[in-house]
Amino acid sequence: MFDTALTTNDLIFLAKGAGMTLIVTGISVFFGTILGIVFGVFRYQVGPWWAAPLTFVLDIFRSIPLLIQLVLANAFVTTIIGWRISGFAIACGVLSLYTAAYCAEIVRGGIESVPQTLRRAARSLGMTWGQDMTSIVLPLATRVALPSWIGLALGVMKDSALVFIVQVVELLKSTQILITRLQEPLFLLMICGLFYFLISFPIARFGGYLEKRWSND
Repeated sequence: MFDTALTTNDLIFLAKGAGMTLIVTGISVFFGTILGIVFGVFRYQVGPWWAAPLTFVLDIFRSIPLLIQLVLANAFVTTIIGWRISGFAIACGVLSLYTAAYCAEIVRGGIESVPQTLRRAARSLGMTWGQDMTSIVLPLATRVALPSWIGLALGVMKDSALVFIVQVVELLKSTQILITRLQEPLFLLMICGLFYFLISFPIARFGGYLEKRWSND
């Protein structure tokens, strides 16, 4: 018969770790999306040549593994500059830029999916650039970009497991602490995976619901 030393307090500890995962993910996706929209619109408007410096910086964040980015950012901020910043702030900052780098491409691709003839027709009716973007481009581009953005948000949630390197006790770190104490790695990792599923599945289903609803409109 299966026996475990896991207690209710341990489950609460894991739930708190899952809560930290959600907080880090929520903050990072929120600010990363805002930056990604700004970067994506800027890259589309000014063209590839003028946006080359920004594109190069975004390529750096997309190319370097997130773990290395976290280690380098933590060392640069705390050791080289000497600022007393919490690991939580560093994790959110790095993950926000990491999210923005990918979100910028999603936004740019969404804007480019809007037919130019439709945009020219809107401008010929007297719409300003802002009206064109909010009334024409935004609704159409959102439908195209939403599935990729949902996938990005879920990816950031899973990648947030790496923030343990800057001393943030999220879900995976909480699981590792319990594994060290209870010596039940397989069982605890299964519970950890269940927690990830429970917090990821509703987001994925909600994104699928929106995508299906918009496709029928």
